[in-house]
Amino acid sequence: MRHALTCALLLAAAHAAAQNKSPDKPIVLKAARMFDGHRVSAPGRVVVAGGKITAVGESAAAPADAETIELGDATLLPGFIDAHTHLSGQASDDWKQGQLDALKLTVPEQSFRSVEWLRKTLEGGFTTVRDLGSNDFIDVGQRNAIAERRLVGPRMLISVNAIGVTGGHCDPQGFRYQARGMREAGIDEGIGNGPVELRAAVRFAVKYGADVIKVCATGGVLSLHDDVDTSQLTQAELDAVIDEAHSLKRKAAAHAHGAEGAKRAIRAGVDSIEHGSFLDDEALDLMKARGVWLVPTLSALACVTDRIQRHTDLPPAIVAKARAAGQRVADTFKRALAKHVKIALGTDAAVCPHGHNAEELRRMVELGMPPLAALEAATSSAAALLGRADLGALEPGKTADVVAVPGDPLKDIRATEHVSFVMKDGVIYKR
Repeated sequence: MRHALTCALLLAAAHAAAQNKSPDKPIVLKAARMFDGHRVSAPGRVVVAGGKITAVGESAAAPADAETIELGDATLLPGFIDAHTHLSGQASDDWKQGQLDALKLTVPEQSFRSVEWLRKTLEGGFTTVRDLGSNDFIDVGQRNAIAERRLVGPRMLISVNAIGVTGGHCDPQGFRYQARGMREAGIDEGIGNGPVELRAAVRFAVKYGADVIKVCATGGVLSLHDDVDTSQLTQAELDAVIDEAHSLKRKAAAHAHGAEGAKRAIRAGVDSIEHGSFLDDEALDLMKARGVWLVPTLSALACVTDRIQRHTDLPPAIVAKARAAGQRVADTFKRALAKHVKIALGTDAAVCPHGHNAEELRRMVELGMPPLAALEAATSSAAALLGRADLGALEPGKTADVVAVPGDPLKDIRATEHVSFVMKDGVIYKR
C-alpha cells in the first residue's frame, strides 16, 4: 500500500510538471498597466521568448508568430520573491501533534507533503524563494526537482541546515536526550560550538548544496529553552561563520531578534538580518551604514499572535516570547523605514500557511511603507538581496518571471493577494 501511494504521488507530481512545458512561440502579455520593478506605467506590455523578456512597454514590437494574452484591467509585475521561507514544513494548529509528526513522519512523507506547499507558493505569485532552514536535505531535493521540472514550485535558493550552537534556536529542542539518535546534534545538522566547528558546519552545508548560509545569532520565538532576544554566538563565532560563507562565495543571513546578537552579526559582515524584532537605533544605524538588509517577516509574528488569540495550545514560554516580540516589531519596522534601511520581503512561511505570502505586502503597507516601496521589496529589492540580477524586474534580458494581479496594487495593495496569472522562466503555471 505504501509503495503504491508513493508511486501515485510521484506520478501526480510528474504529470503536473509535464503540463508546464516551454512554449514553442513567443508570447505577448497585455494589461492595463505594468510595474517593472521600480515604477508603474500604462499600458502594460511584455514580450517573452525563449524564457527571457525580449521587450517591454507600449512600443514593444510583437513577433509575427507570437501568441497574445489579453489580461484586461490588471497589472503586470515581476514574479514575487520571498526571501525567508521554510518549504519543507508547515506549522500544525495542534502543537503536540506537530511535535509528534516531526519525530514519526518519514523523510519521504515529509517531502510528499511539501508538494502542495510548493504549488501553492508558485500559484500565489512567488516565483522565487530563499529557503532558510530545512532538514534531511529535503530542500536540496525540492530545489533540484523544481529546476528539472519534475515538480511544480518556485525557484529555490536553499541553506540546507540553519547553523547554530548547542541549545540555541537552531538546535532541535524539547526532546529527551538521545531521543533523536545516539549522540547530540553535530555539524551534519548545523550545530557547532566555537569558530572551528562552526566553520565546519558552513563547509558541510555548502558541500551538500547550500546557496546561502543561515545562522541563528539570537534566541527565537518558537524554540523552548532560550530567551528570544539573547545572543547565542560570540563575536568570534559569528566572524567565523560569515567569513567562511563569504570565502565560499555564499551570502549569509542571520536570524536575529535581539539587538546585541544582530550587532555582532552586522559587525561580522552579514548580508541580512532576519526578523529584527528588538533592533535598537545603533543596530539600525549600523545596518544603514554597511548596507545590511532587513527581512522583517511581519507575517510570522502575526500568525503566531492570531494562533494565541484563537486557542492556547502553544507552550507558555512561546506565548510569552511571541507577545514580547509582538510589542516591539511594529516600532522597529517604522524606525527602519525612517532610517532608510534596505528592506526585502520575507514571510517565514511555514509559521504561516504556505501560499499566503503576499499578505506580507499588506502588513508592510499598514505599518507605513508606501505601496510602491512594498512592491519593490517583493521584487527588485529582494532580487538585489539574493544577488540575482536576472530577476525582480520586467526588463529586456531578464528571466521571464511575470505575474498579474487585478486592478492597481498602488491603490489597493491587497490586489497582490489575488494573483490571476503566473509565468516562471517563460512557462505559464496559472492562467
